[in-house]
Amino acid sequence: MAGFAEPLWLVGLAGIPVLCLLYRRAVRERSYAALTFSRVAVAAQVRSPGRLPRPHALFALALLALALILVGLADPHVPIEGMDEGVSVVLVLDTSGSMQATDYRPTRLEAAKAAAETLLSRLSRDDYAGVVIFESGATSAAYLSPDRDRVIEQLRGIRGRDGQTALGDGLALGVDMADAIPNRHRVVILLSDGAGNAGVFSAEEAAGYARERNVPVYTVGIGSANPPAGTQEYAALDEETLRAIARTTGGRYYAAVDEGTLAAVYAGLTDEIPREPKETSIRDLFFAGALGVLLLEVYLRYGRGRILP
Repeated sequence: MAGFAEPLWLVGLAGIPVLCLLYRRAVRERSYAALTFSRVAVAAQVRSPGRLPRPHALFALALLALALILVGLADPHVPIEGMDEGVSVVLVLDTSGSMQATDYRPTRLEAAKAAAETLLSRLSRDDYAGVVIFESGATSAAYLSPDRDRVIEQLRGIRGRDGQTALGDGLALGVDMADAIPNRHRVVILLSDGAGNAGVFSAEEAAGYARERNVPVYTVGIGSANPPAGTQEYAALDEETLRAIARTTGGRYYAAVDEGTLAAVYAGLTDEIPREPKETSIRDLFFAGALGVLLLEVYLRYGRGRILP
């Protein structure tokens, strides 16, 4: 939505009608004085070819330039279509023992990392990204940063653990990271099998916290109902928990059947991330307009087509 960064400057616009009244009063008094003391002044009021009887146009141009300058100082911003505000995107990745299952090739975790890298590579230039990992506890793997290459490098270095699944702790930390930079849209993307069995916060408590902070959580369920023969599956997919998190926070749940659909889900999530048109300052346009008006005023005053003799 359009607005002004320094709206107090707009108060000065209220002085323009006052200046108009003072100008009108000064012109009237000068005319009365001239008529009182000399008939020559009457002749001066007679319109000459190519000239105005009074330089009202010059005064109007000066007021217009003043108004443009005041609006420019108020720093107006308008949303520009085709440009969007940057978003803080935090990936919350399950690295617990169940993510070592091989129903995704080569493992759930490695497939998740490859898909997450696809998402990071598709983010907008103005987006910030960070990564949180969790197993028995939660920690930051890559702090929120606009340096996408550094975040991807940190993502590639993540290794699986043998711990349990502190899903609520991971989500809560992801919300905190997303909320670290004020005045930006925030999104958390949580990938897990959903089987939380450790940690301080429950999944419900973490989802409630995300809702309070107005951070939508998009959940991606990783797991197989019927894993291929010869694979290891340490935990079944808890879709109910992941759906509840997405529903509570205003996000959306995605089920990844295999590593192929997982990559497609992450690629499509870049289009799901809510964005708004970027508000861009247009104050320079008003300053340029004021300069143009002043140059016209100078030309009319001193140029070939001048109003004043």
